[in-house]
Amino acid sequence: MSVQIGPISTSLYHYLAENSYSHIAVIADEHTNKYCLPKIKSLLPSKFTKIIIKSGEENKTIETCARIWDAMTKANMDRHALVINLGGGVIGDMGGFCASTYKRGIDFIQIPTTLLAQVDASVGGKLGIDFQHYKNHIGVFQLPKMVLIDPEFIQTLPEREKLSGYAEIIKHCLIRDEEKWEEISHKGFENINFADLISHSVEIKKAVVAEDPKEAGLRKILNFGHTLGHAVETYLLNLGKRRILHGEAIAVGMIMEAFIAYHRSLISQEELESIEIYLFETYGRVKLTIDEIPAIIKLTAQDKKNRGGEIRFSLLTGIGDCGYDIPVSTSEMKKAIAYYIG
Repeated sequence: MSVQIGPISTSLYHYLAENSYSHIAVIADEHTNKYCLPKIKSLLPSKFTKIIIKSGEENKTIETCARIWDAMTKANMDRHALVINLGGGVIGDMGGFCASTYKRGIDFIQIPTTLLAQVDASVGGKLGIDFQHYKNHIGVFQLPKMVLIDPEFIQTLPEREKLSGYAEIIKHCLIRDEEKWEEISHKGFENINFADLISHSVEIKKAVVAEDPKEAGLRKILNFGHTLGHAVETYLLNLGKRRILHGEAIAVGMIMEAFIAYHRSLISQEELESIEIYLFETYGRVKLTIDEIPAIIKLTAQDKKNRGGEIRFSLLTGIGDCGYDIPVSTSEMKKAIAYYIG
C-alpha cells in the first residue's frame, strides 16, 4: 500500500505524470469542492469530470452511489479511467466503493482532506456504504493505487472535526504504542503536533494492514472502541437531532470498552482512569440515558466482528496492546454503558 505524506502539489503532479489515464473523475462534496479542489485543479487535465455529492454520513448510501455511477457512465469512463476521492471518510469509503465496482473495478486514489480520513479511513482499503442505518454494512476490501496525504488540508477544518480525527490517533496509541500514549496524554489538544501524529498513525495502520489485509485476525485490533462506539453513533444518527461525529462516538466507545477490559482484569484501574480522564477532558460526556441502553446494545448485533451469534470485541490487554475476537455478554455491555453514563 503506497502512502505519501507531503505537499499535494508535488505528490499528485508526480502520480499523474507517471500514470496515463483515459479520463479522470474527481468526487468531492460541497466543502471540498470549495476549499480543496482549487488546490489541485491546475494539476488535472483540462477536461475532467467533477462529481459533487452532499456531505455527511447520512448520504453514504446506495442512492448516492447510483448518482456517482450515473455520472461516470455519462462521462463514458472506461476501465482505464481514474477516480480521485477528494474529501473525508465518507467520500473515501463511498468513492472507493464506486470505483471498485464500476465496470468490475477501475483505479482510484485517495486524497483525504480531514484528519480522521488521513489517519484512519483512507489507509487500508476498507470501502463501503451504510445500509438500513447500519454503518459500512455493504462494501469491499480494495487498496487504492495511492494515498496522498497533505497535512495542510486540515487547516481548513473546524476544531470539532480535528477533534473527531484525533480520537483515532488516540486509539492507535492505546492499541499499539504505550510510549506515544504517555506523550500525548500529558498534552492538551491545543499542543498537538499533527504532522508528527499523522505519520505515526499511518505507520501503525500500514503495519497492521500489511500483516492482515482482510481483517481475518490482527487487523481487528483497529476496531477497539468501535463496537459500542459505532452502536452509539448509529443510534444517535437515527434520532437525527442528537447526531455526533465518528471520532466523538469512538471516544465514547473507548471509555466503555476500556471499562469492560478493566472488569475482566485485562487492564488496571490506573490504566482505566488515565484513559477516561483524558477522553472526558478532551471530548466531554455525550448525553445518554439508562433507558437508551437496550436500543444501543441491539445495534451491536450487526457488528462485522461477530461470529455465531456472539458479540465479539477488541479489548485492550494493557496500554499499547490489544486482543481481539473476545466474546462480550449483554450484561457486560449494559454495565459498561451505565458506567459511561455515570
